[in-house]
Amino acid sequence: MMAPHKEDDPQPVPPEQVPKAVVSRLSLYLRELEHLDRLGHATTSSGRLGQTLGFTDAQVRKDLAHFGQFGYPGIGYRTEELLRVIRTILGTNQRWDVALVGAGNLGRALLKYRGFEERGFRIAAVFDTDLSKVGTQLEGFEILDASRLSEIIKSSKMKLAAIAVPAPAAQEVANRLAAAGIQGILNFAPVTINLPNGIRIISVDLAIEFEQLAFAVVNRFRVDPAEDPSKESQTD
Repeated sequence: MMAPHKEDDPQPVPPEQVPKAVVSRLSLYLRELEHLDRLGHATTSSGRLGQTLGFTDAQVRKDLAHFGQFGYPGIGYRTEELLRVIRTILGTNQRWDVALVGAGNLGRALLKYRGFEERGFRIAAVFDTDLSKVGTQLEGFEILDASRLSEIIKSSKMKLAAIAVPAPAAQEVANRLAAAGIQGILNFAPVTINLPNGIRIISVDLAIEFEQLAFAVVNRFRVDPAEDPSKESQTD
C-alpha cells in the first residue's frame, strides 16, 4: 500500500524533466535502503537517509517528490516499499541484457565484475574485431566476431551496451550499436561520442575523475587572492 495522497501533495513530474543529479541520488538511496533492509529496518526517514549519505532531509524529500509521495505521517518511509518504488523508477525491477564491445584488458575487468548481475545487468554477448580473439573464451564468455553485432543484438532485442574499445574506434562502434537498436550506451573509451537524440550515452573516464579529485585536493586550502589581504593586486 502506498502513502495516502492528499490534494496539496506535489505531483510527479514527467521523467524527461527530472534533473540528472536527482536520478544519480536515487541510486544512492537505493543502495542505502538495501543496506537497511538487510539489517532488518522496516522503516526509515529522510533524515536518516540524508545523514548517512551527506544530504539534508529536505533534499531527500525533494528528490523523492519528483516521483510521488511515499512517506507516512509518524512513520517515515517503509523500507521495502520504497525499495520497490525506486527500483521501478530506475528500471532495475527487471533484468537487462547488455552487449559488451571490446575484449581487451578493460573488457576483461568488466566481465570479472559480478556487481552488474547483482543489480540486474547481465552481459549477454561480447564482441571484438580482433579475429585472433574471436571464438576464444574470456572469463567464461565466448568472444564473438564484431561483424555479427547487428544480427545478434537485433535477434536478442538488447537495449543496452558497453563500449570498451580504443578511442579511435569508439564512434564507429557506437554508430553500429545505435543502428542495431541499442538505446543506452556506457562508454569507457576516453573520447566524446555523438549520436542522434533519443540514444542515451554515459561516458566513464577514470582519468577525468582523478582530475576532479586533484582539483579538489589542490584547492582545498587555497585562498582566493581576492579575499587574501596579504596579496597585492597586480596590473600589466
